[in-house]
Amino acid sequence: MVAVTARPARWHRNMSAKVAAIPMIATALCVFVGGTVWTVVYSFTSSKLLPKEKFVGLSQYERLWGSSKWLISIENLAIYGVLSLIFALVIGFVLAALLDQKIRFEDTFRTILLYPFALSFIVTGLAWQWILNPDFGVQHVVRSMGFESFAFDPLYNSDIVIYGVLIAGLWHETGLIMCLMLAGLRGIDEDIWKAARIDGIPMWKTYLYIVIPMMRGIFITAIVLIASGIIKVYDLIIAQTGGGPGISSEVPAKYVYDAMFLSQNLGQGFAASTMMLLTVIIIVVPWAYLEFGGKRRG
Repeated sequence: MVAVTARPARWHRNMSAKVAAIPMIATALCVFVGGTVWTVVYSFTSSKLLPKEKFVGLSQYERLWGSSKWLISIENLAIYGVLSLIFALVIGFVLAALLDQKIRFEDTFRTILLYPFALSFIVTGLAWQWILNPDFGVQHVVRSMGFESFAFDPLYNSDIVIYGVLIAGLWHETGLIMCLMLAGLRGIDEDIWKAARIDGIPMWKTYLYIVIPMMRGIFITAIVLIASGIIKVYDLIIAQTGGGPGISSEVPAKYVYDAMFLSQNLGQGFAASTMMLLTVIIIVVPWAYLEFGGKRRG
């Protein structure tokens, strides 16, 4: 009898908050879920300037994967995503470990390192477009110092242009990752450091085998934030290179925009959007299952 009467009590608890959340849930279902389903359905049509219900099967996807521009954009996103994830985590953690040594002017250094994150990707891209410009950027400054043979123009070299974009992206996001890591390090009990020193454990082993596993939640949060930055690399590309030289710095998000608004081919843009969504699902679903399903079973 107690168990039967307890369920209604739990259901009616915080009822006003649940009622207030109904508009938000309905909006999410209509806008996000409904928009996603609509995009997937119309990716199988021959929609051009306006949507039309003329289904063409997988022809949009065949055309998509036969496009060199799409293949280059996938390659660029893979290079940028993997390197951005690795370097942002490593550099952010190293900077946090250095600041955690109670150095002088820590607040000043932390502010300087975090400041780039306050800028938009457009501002960051324009700033680094100027810095990497061979006529008045780093190359010009070094050559004016007497090093006439010095060459550094990644944004104008189709073979390495994505790495020039990567430099700007790391400059933008590393400060935030550093602050997250520093907060995690400050949450480590001081007794752990003392015990490691008493046992004679080298500092690098303390970080690698003790501290980093304890910061698992911080690393997951950092990875999610970095992943969101990888998706937003569209702004950085537009500001720095515009997709050039040629199509050497194209990314999937720009391909979608060009297909839908410049080429006025909604079907092709929807097909590219669906492939991006499928990639996200393939990555997120297994991670969510391992992260939350394992805990539930435990």
